[in-house]
Amino acid sequence: MTQRQVCFATSSFPGLNTGLFFSTSEALWAMAVLGVLVGWLTPVFYFLLLLLFTAFLGYCAYMKYVHMKYDHIPGPPRDSFIFGHIGTFMKLTRDDDKLIFDQFLKWSEKYGPVYRLNFLHTVIICVTCPHATKEILMSPKYLKDKQFHKRIFNLFGERFLGNGLVTVIDHDLWYKQRRIMDPAFSSLYLRGLMGTFNETAEKLMDKLSEEADNQTEVSMLKLVNCVTMDVIGKVAFGVELDLLNKSSPFPRAIEAVLLGLIKHARDIFFEYNPKNRAFIKEVREACRLLRTTGAQWINERKKAIENGENVPKDILTQIIKSAGQGENTKATDECKLGCNSQFIFICQETTANQLAFCIMELGRHPEVLEKLRQEIDEVIGMKRDVSYDDLGNLTYLSQVLKETLRLYATAPGTNRDIPEDIVIDGIHIPGGVTFSSYVSSRMEKFFKDPLKFDPERFHPDAPKPYYCYYPFSLGPRSCLGLNFAQMEAKVVMAKLIQRFDFTLVPGQSFDIMDTGTLRPKSGVLCTIKHRHSD
Repeated sequence: MTQRQVCFATSSFPGLNTGLFFSTSEALWAMAVLGVLVGWLTPVFYFLLLLLFTAFLGYCAYMKYVHMKYDHIPGPPRDSFIFGHIGTFMKLTRDDDKLIFDQFLKWSEKYGPVYRLNFLHTVIICVTCPHATKEILMSPKYLKDKQFHKRIFNLFGERFLGNGLVTVIDHDLWYKQRRIMDPAFSSLYLRGLMGTFNETAEKLMDKLSEEADNQTEVSMLKLVNCVTMDVIGKVAFGVELDLLNKSSPFPRAIEAVLLGLIKHARDIFFEYNPKNRAFIKEVREACRLLRTTGAQWINERKKAIENGENVPKDILTQIIKSAGQGENTKATDECKLGCNSQFIFICQETTANQLAFCIMELGRHPEVLEKLRQEIDEVIGMKRDVSYDDLGNLTYLSQVLKETLRLYATAPGTNRDIPEDIVIDGIHIPGGVTFSSYVSSRMEKFFKDPLKFDPERFHPDAPKPYYCYYPFSLGPRSCLGLNFAQMEAKVVMAKLIQRFDFTLVPGQSFDIMDTGTLRPKSGVLCTIKHRHSD
């Protein structure tokens, strides 16, 4: 190409030179700006890095201070300086074949009545000393642990137990709620529930009769769970659920929130794992279902009372009237809703699990079952209904139910904040403590041959366990539904043993599963036969 041609080509595209000129200028300008930014951000970056490093050193110094403050207390070796025993707990919570309370039991036997566990800068003191158990749990000045109950106030961002009777920290607020609930659990009111207990238990007998005729295997845990839910629905809200014959989202919802509760409380990383998103969504939906349904029932009952309509004399009516019909505040409604929700979750679930464990142990110990059958035949005979007076005469059944809760404390632990330093078993304690009835009830020093199922431990003439057996907790914060639960359990067990023989299906597991409460892992599979087939 000639010089002229080159000039022609260049002049034919005048924008080409201009574009190249502007592109070069913009690049130079951008590089200049970038240089200024880098020059400005570099010291900022190093300052932030230095700040983070200083904060890390400060946190490590604080961790060292915490270790020095608590390391005089015996305990298992930490997994790491910073994370403490978190690694061990993560492994235990993710292993469905291991129960975390069995590890607590091993540590208690190895390190004594007081030992420590480290979680980052937090230290948990585990106690099995009866004298400390008495002093702390029986006193109202030791409040429940704030951090734990803060985590179960909301469940994965969805309001769960809130400031209900079981979880509320403030003693004055708790006392107000307890006074609202007390009339619904008075002995006079509970006596009037015998008809509901008998009626609902009779539905279970009809269901078992069908299963016996069909000679099919049944999950006793599933059946008794339906019964206890039906009882709660009837006596708490005046609602006929009839779960033995109808499907309902409530059993699965309660199972989901309880399992979500234990995951949320013990595994701080659980909700951030993408694999758990589907389960977390289910838990949130279950929380909304239970709370919105409870709110709907409360509002309907309030309107009925205000309109002068005849309403059931159930627990909900008792609570609304005790709280005061004139009080129409959000706080009062939240109290009613929280109290009732927790009553459903805890009382229904733990009673069902107790019944299932009891059936499991009776199936494994035919000599205990035979002795119990003799007592029931003598006290109940061929009567269809169990009376309130009959319950007091079923002393061996009481022993069996207590021994069941000793081995299988369905609500296995509780905790307290310690506002001031104390001494437990000669060891100076500067912080909060945790108690576990599951652990203390399975220790050789408190119960001879502790893994043996022996109802004679609770014979009326036997020495009473000294603050090492508390399946319903102790003191002012003990379970309000204790008598309710045991009355219901007695009626169901008396009718079951009166009418049927049951045999455990061979090959099933007798392991325990932790789903917020402790339950039989196998579901207690049984074959059922009529006792009086003629």
